[in-house]
Amino acid sequence: MMKKGFIFIVLLAFMLVTVACNNNEVTGEEGNEPDNSTDEVENADQDQGTNDEEQSTDGPVTVTFWHAMGGALQEALDGLVDMYNESQDDVVVEAEYQGSYDEALTKFHSVAGTDSAPTMIQVFEIGTMSMVHSGHITPIQELVDADGYDMSSLEDNIINYYKIDDQFYSMPFNSSTPVMYYNKDAFEAAGLDPDSPPETYEEIEEASRQIVESNPDMKGFALQAYGWLYEQLLANQGALLMNNDNGRNGTPTEVGFTDAEGNSVFEWVERMIEDDTFANYGTNSDNMVSGFMSGDVAMFLQSSASVKSVVENAPFEVGVAFLPYPENTERNGVVIGGASLWMVDGKPEAEQMAAWDFMKFLQTPEVQAQWHVGTGYFAINPAAYDEEVVLEAYETMPQLKVTVDQLQATTSNYATQGAIMDMIPEARRITETALETVYNGGAVDDAYQSVVDQINAAIEQANRARGE
Repeated sequence: MMKKGFIFIVLLAFMLVTVACNNNEVTGEEGNEPDNSTDEVENADQDQGTNDEEQSTDGPVTVTFWHAMGGALQEALDGLVDMYNESQDDVVVEAEYQGSYDEALTKFHSVAGTDSAPTMIQVFEIGTMSMVHSGHITPIQELVDADGYDMSSLEDNIINYYKIDDQFYSMPFNSSTPVMYYNKDAFEAAGLDPDSPPETYEEIEEASRQIVESNPDMKGFALQAYGWLYEQLLANQGALLMNNDNGRNGTPTEVGFTDAEGNSVFEWVERMIEDDTFANYGTNSDNMVSGFMSGDVAMFLQSSASVKSVVENAPFEVGVAFLPYPENTERNGVVIGGASLWMVDGKPEAEQMAAWDFMKFLQTPEVQAQWHVGTGYFAINPAAYDEEVVLEAYETMPQLKVTVDQLQATTSNYATQGAIMDMIPEARRITETALETVYNGGAVDDAYQSVVDQINAAIEQANRARGE
């Protein structure tokens, strides 16, 4: 359906945009609530048939696409939508910003099953089971099978997260993992090798002591109190967030990590606090990045999709390194973060097929190459990394390639595949509160035990709510 000559011209003309990825940083005005009137719901079936006929005979099919990309990310996404719309005459995709990931998911649940629901929606990875349990989605596996689409051509360590019970419910889209950022100038000033960043918790502690000794006005390391980062630090040491193989082989009933694994992060932070090398920014990622940029802290963990923004805007040379792990363990790798695209059930077949065509367009190497270089998100289709625009970007910004190297070096197991359960957002909030408690002088053992007890209680409550 795509006009190949035109799309090539458009791809060359597509301007790269600088963006940072962190759902905490995505801001913007919330869109208007979709109309969910009783009359509209009652007439949904009748209207649906009429709309299907009108779209098939009177013009292009309209696809309503809800998303949570604000600011510069929205500009980048709008560019892809415009590119698709201009490449053919049969489909018009209307992208509509719905607020943060949490806000967009809440809005969807409020209109799911009505005529006000969108054709497709972007949902963050930890909303996966909430969407599956909603009963208002069409698994894309149905479209994959009908179309003979080859999902195996996409990045293994990305599709592994979204493959559940040997099928795909959604199409991966914007994906990222955390990496460590470090100030190469500060490393040199402290007598550290700027090209050999620390790999373990203990090496970070030692480097932090040397940095503070050389510059008392700079702290060594910062860890945002963010549940996603805690999950990643668990996975990198091979620890499960929840039992039953992170929910991949049965519904979780309790946490899956051992006391030694789960407490390692809290103890690590406590040691750096005692050394006076730790920078406490709490849950505020903006302040943490600003602290790094201004030279207040030398190392921090953040989404890989922030690489382009951080490297281009820092007044010093920035290094990017793999996520650290305790020295008594082996590196396992990272769990994919970000979001995927969901097909909403109950829509006319022509509308769903149009949305499916748009999903496939987004996975092409040319489009994914532009998305990767322009935003810092991974390319879902690894063939994109061979595109000239990517190879040129790696020449000028080799830090961007480090993020891909870490993803592709990840060991595939249940720990790095990631946990799936609809109460994970609550688990993250529990972890964040406990981390902040330690940052502010609270007892490590008490904070850790509160994480275990509260997450177990949240799992039990979620299972009771589903009658399990």
